[in-house]
Amino acid sequence: QVQLAESGGGLVQTGGSLRLSCVASGRTFSRIAMGWFRQAPGKEREFVAAISWSGGSTSYADSLKGRFTISRNNAKNTVYLQMNSLKPEDTAVYYCATPDSLTVNLNAFRGDYWGQGTQVTVSS
Repeated sequence: QVQLAESGGGLVQTGGSLRLSCVASGRTFSRIAMGWFRQAPGKEREFVAAISWSGGSTSYADSLKGRFTISRNNAKNTVYLQMNSLKPEDTAVYYCATPDSLTVNLNAFRGDYWGQGTQVTVSS
């Protein structure tokens, strides 16, 4: 079983930045791929970004490339999502997730374990 805990959400103005963090426990963090998803009000949950266990490979939603950056620190069991040039349409609950399998296609990333989410609100 994996436990995930996100933090770092909040209220920010258009054009601002936020860095989300997700701490994982219950599994060898350095062996698992991690990802971020988001869900806006009235919309389905959508993929944001994913990163391999080593951090050497990443994948992003096409619409977010260039503004969002995923990274990880295996010594701290933490994955990050740096979000720059935020827009009101980025407003959502952001979730970190990890799959049960150790073999992962980052371009078809799916989560089996989820955090509770952190709210990001971008004001116009």
